[in-house]
Amino acid sequence: MSECLGGLREECGVFGIYGCDSMPASQAVYLGLFALQHRGQESCGMAVSDMGVISSYKNMGLVGEVFDSARLDSLRGQAAIGHVRYSTAGGSTPENSQPFVFRYAKGRFAIAHNGNLVNSEQIKDELALNGAMFQSTGDSEVIAHIIAQARISAPSIEAAVLAASCRIRGSYSLLVMSPRKIVAARDPFGFRPLVIGETNGAWVFASESCALDAVGAAFVRDVEPGEIVVADPNGLRSFRAGTPGRKRLCIFEYIYFARPDSVIDSVSVQESRVKAGALLARQHPVAADVVIGVPDSGLDAAIGYSRESGVPFGLGFVRNNYIGRTFIKPEQSKRREGVDIKLSPVPETVQGKRVVMVDDSIVRGSTSSGIIRQLKAVGAAEVHVRICSPTIRWPCYFGTDIPTRDELVANHYTVPEMAAAVGADSLGFLAVESLREIASTQQKNYCDACFTGLYPDAPPGTDAQIEEM
Repeated sequence: MSECLGGLREECGVFGIYGCDSMPASQAVYLGLFALQHRGQESCGMAVSDMGVISSYKNMGLVGEVFDSARLDSLRGQAAIGHVRYSTAGGSTPENSQPFVFRYAKGRFAIAHNGNLVNSEQIKDELALNGAMFQSTGDSEVIAHIIAQARISAPSIEAAVLAASCRIRGSYSLLVMSPRKIVAARDPFGFRPLVIGETNGAWVFASESCALDAVGAAFVRDVEPGEIVVADPNGLRSFRAGTPGRKRLCIFEYIYFARPDSVIDSVSVQESRVKAGALLARQHPVAADVVIGVPDSGLDAAIGYSRESGVPFGLGFVRNNYIGRTFIKPEQSKRREGVDIKLSPVPETVQGKRVVMVDDSIVRGSTSSGIIRQLKAVGAAEVHVRICSPTIRWPCYFGTDIPTRDELVANHYTVPEMAAAVGADSLGFLAVESLREIASTQQKNYCDACFTGLYPDAPPGTDAQIEEM
């Protein structure tokens, strides 16, 4: 949960299944979206193809709120795609819910998108000048328009997706369902994860491997950066959308976004977080009596810190699981209120003790101060905060809702000043050089632009610094 309560959020999760006979496709998508609920709690939806006839339903709310048995029974078919959403590009409104279903000259198709385009406004202006009309304010509809235009002359829906990939820039893990196919695509940098699974002859696509487990699907492989994969009556096939760029998976997938039981690009999320905690213990040791983690992403890192330092691990907080992730609250007062309701400190663990509190990030600083205040209110003698990411100093253009530079507390204070501002007795951040270790890579294959200011790509007209090849 973490300081992301006060600022960070990631846009969306996608799930799709093709050739489903063992259960209704809508039921499979329902289970898959439940497993991906942590990636989006504002809205959800699904589109289903029944012998080529596409139907859909979407609404604001959690998966269990939007879909009941009657609704799922009405969505019959052998193939389906689904989506859970947070808003980064576009507001939190019903018209921005996904999947989008479009009727065009060649028939119908549905689209679900996780990511953020850096040239969406430029393309949207071009499309509008040619008469295109938009029902939503997000960039996913921009992709759909480009695919629909390309499909007029393209021989297949996958050829249209390929043509669209040549025009769009930024992050996208994309599922496109035509009446008889599902096409999965991942951007050339691989900013967002996308995996392939198989169960009883059906092909499954998901943002994370934990969603494969939810439907009993075996992990097959990751969709590679720049790859387009097609599931149709002939099986599974793939091809490249040009030359892949430098692989740049968002490092926050390991630090915060993904579920700990997922494996992303062959790296265990849980192991990466435990490793981050151990690195923090080496880089920022402190005399303490107990190590606690801020649920959920801070827990594994706290275990790593405890193992490395020898300081016992304890349950520091009880989490109310019936409240959505607090960082979806837009107003600062509601964010604070949400933290107080969602997290309750355990007095027996921290009372009279020197506490190491492990969390994943500090954005504005307000959430950390509230959590520290709670710990000291129940008797913690000292609270030493350890953050398993570097200081965030730059905005993100690829789907993580990091605020402007002026809103980022690290751009206004030194680390000791930040510690004083949030009420911590000491504060330590993971060194940026350590990101390679938590990503288990010798060569950099992740995006760390929010820490370094060096971007793989950037919106036209910005002064963002592009990293060297």
